[in-house]
Order: sequence, then structure tokens, then C-alpha cells
Amino acid sequence: MAQRPLHLSGTRGSAVIALSTMASTSEQVWVVGVTGASGVRYATRLLEVLPPLVKEVHVVFSDAALRVLHDEEDVSINPSNLTIERLTGKSASNVTFYNPRDIGARIASGSMLTTGMVVIPCSMATLGAIAHGIPSHLVHRAADVHMKEGRRLVLVPRETPLSPIHLENLLTLSRYGVRIVPAMPGFYHKPKSVDDMIDQFVMKVLDSMGVPNSLGSRWKEPTEIE
Repeated sequence: MAQRPLHLSGTRGSAVIALSTMASTSEQVWVVGVTGASGVRYATRLLEVLPPLVKEVHVVFSDAALRVLHDEEDVSINPSNLTIERLTGKSASNVTFYNPRDIGARIASGSMLTTGMVVIPCSMATLGAIAHGIPSHLVHRAADVHMKEGRRLVLVPRETPLSPIHLENLLTLSRYGVRIVPAMPGFYHKPKSVDDMIDQFVMKVLDSMGVPNSLGSRWKEPTEIE
């Protein structure tokens, strides 16, 4: 199948980090994990807009995420030939990709200094692995590292309906200071397209990461839609 780039117009615990203590945006280093929940387009849009805003971006797609990329976006890529150009159609010299089975990668060690990590979208299997400290691939391990090092961890769960187990895992991680940003697009900005909805939601993810942006419209601010 032909490949194409994606052109898309009350907590507690040591993991809580105030925005004021984070590095300036130009010095921020982020890890982006992508797992096998529906909504991979959120991830590709984030990867399109994040590199120009920060110093480094380190990316790992799980095997299941690559399957979803194929099923939802008709893009067939394996871990060995993942590039930012093939995902977004744009070049970025500060983006590094990792094989999900490489548990010896840099992002698997707490000695690699990062600003934080976001898992977008976050599958319920990944949620459970992180909540109970049982990593089975590099996305899980990197998230585990960010928790133990007390760094910012943002999860974007995408599942419906949610079972009691899912809800317990979300509550457990929230109590440890993990940012939970469910993939729930809003409508107050009167979106005219799916891309508008994606941008508005990715704006909220960037906000939770502490990355200043103007990707979407904000409540009561003048917009072209109004």
C-alpha cells in the first residue's frame, strides 16, 4: 500500500512539577510515546507542531501504535524507517525515533535529562502497565522512568466506555501527580473541521506539557470563527 505523509492543518506525589520550575521552552526536552489506542492523528499533529517549540523531541511508537497508524491513516511504516518527514511531511533535525523493543535506549534511563513525557494516545494496556509498574516495552519503561525521577508525565487516554479497572488506574496515576488529559475534544470554539478539533485538543495537551502555543482558540479570545 502506498505510503503518504500526514499533513494535518488535587494531586499528590513527587511527580508533580510546577510550570515555574520547568526549563525555558527553548531548552525543553520531551519524550513522546504513541501507543495502540484509536486517535493516532493527535500524536502526528503533536509531532508536527512540537519540534519548532522545544530543544529536542524523542519519539517511540509501540508496535500496536504502528498498526493503528496503518488502520486509521493508511500509512505503513516499521520502527526502522520511522522519520518525522514520513509522518508529517516536514523536516526537523531535533527529532529522534526509537524502536519500542530497544529497552537499552537512552530514554530508558533516568540519567538522560528530560523535561517530561507525553503518551498520546494512551491505550488502556499502557495505562495499566504504567499504573502498576510493569513495563513490557520502551514506552512503558520511559514512562516508568519519568515517574520515578519525579518528572512531568502527561497521559492522553482514549477509550470508551471505561471499566472500573480503567477508572482505578486513572485515579491511581492522578494521585501520583500524573497529568491525565483524556482525548475529549470540545466544541465551544465552534470547529468547522476535524482538523480544528484536533488542533484545539493538541493545544490543551501542549498546555499541560507547559509548552506555550497558540494552536487553538481560547475561551473569550477573538477568533476567526466568531
